[in-house]
Amino acid sequence: MTRVGVAVPAAGSGRRMGGVRKPFLELLDEPVLLHALRPFLAERRVAHVVVALSAPDAVDPPDWLADLDERVRIVEGGETRWASVRRALEAIPGDVDVIAVHDAARPLVTPETVSACIDVAEAGAGAVAGCPAVDTMKTVDASGDVVATPDRTRLWHAHTPQVFPARVLREAYASSMEAATDDAALVEGHGIRIRMVDDGGLNLKVTRPDDAAVAESILRHRRAS
Repeated sequence: MTRVGVAVPAAGSGRRMGGVRKPFLELLDEPVLLHALRPFLAERRVAHVVVALSAPDAVDPPDWLADLDERVRIVEGGETRWASVRRALEAIPGDVDVIAVHDAARPLVTPETVSACIDVAEAGAGAVAGCPAVDTMKTVDASGDVVATPDRTRLWHAHTPQVFPARVLREAYASSMEAATDDAALVEGHGIRIRMVDDGGLNLKVTRPDDAAVAESILRHRRAS
């Protein structure tokens, strides 16, 4: 059976949340990070999960995380997302076939999306969870002036998880200089096909206070369904 490693960058400062550490913000009385991890721990192919926390949290993680699952390991993250992912990758054992990267601040990812992305990577391609753009998109210059209106039928929002054959992702991070905004952008030049996997559009990232209210509402609706 395919063995999957999961890298979870969770060392952000929470600047846009008023200094609140997003991984530990509670939604329906459970931390955002727990909501984000649960679908991966439910996937039978996942063998290792490495969570990159800020230095103080890595030294003294909360009990619920330290005791969550024997597959979970905690490492100290870096100053940027790229650095945190790289440190998590270094801690994932070399026996995995596929590696997923998932933002700790995405608590609404579903088990179905996780499994679908792993299926794509298991077949040798890359997978990016996301959704098609439904709004008209604009390209602007540094002043905010519109310079073009791209065809939205060819545009998708890229979310996480982003899942790749392990060797390809490791090589991409080893050769990168932190220039990309997501993992797929680093992999795009490494000779594999990358496919978008529709996650339904509700896989939002908790970045600002209003996002937490929306995420909690969606979680409440799912529990009631």
